[in-house]
Amino acid sequence: MLDQIALLAAVTVLGVLEQAYFALQVIYARRKYKVSPPDTAGPPEFERVFRAQANCSEYFPIFVSVLWVAGIFFQQGVAAVCGLLYLYARYQYFQGYTLSAHGRLGPMYFSAKVLWILIGLSVAGLLVHFLSLNSFVGRMEIPSKLQLLFRW
Repeated sequence: MLDQIALLAAVTVLGVLEQAYFALQVIYARRKYKVSPPDTAGPPEFERVFRAQANCSEYFPIFVSVLWVAGIFFQQGVAAVCGLLYLYARYQYFQGYTLSAHGRLGPMYFSAKVLWILIGLSVAGLLVHFLSLNSFVGRMEIPSKLQLLFRW
């Protein structure tokens, strides 16, 4: 069982570490540009770091959700590779945005494409799963599948 999710777990932990790195960059920028919490306005250099971190945080729950659904219902290895590409693109996005607002665009478009691929893999995996469940209706295997969901 753990072999079926180990790559997903590793990519998730890397993503959490990346989010922590982004948050630390905001703390450092607050100190450097003397912007005390809860203020979010300051020099453009601070605002770009702050906005880059906020944007990455806003997309993180979507990323983790589709990473796991794609990994469980489609294929773990493909989802993990997409996850690594997404995390790399978000790192590039963060670095580019901190330098200039225009610097974020290429990595932003790439990470959006990878996210859409993960969404597509998730939908495809779920469709295959639910369509294959329909074949079990005649044999009454659905209740046993439902019992698996509620096993503690």
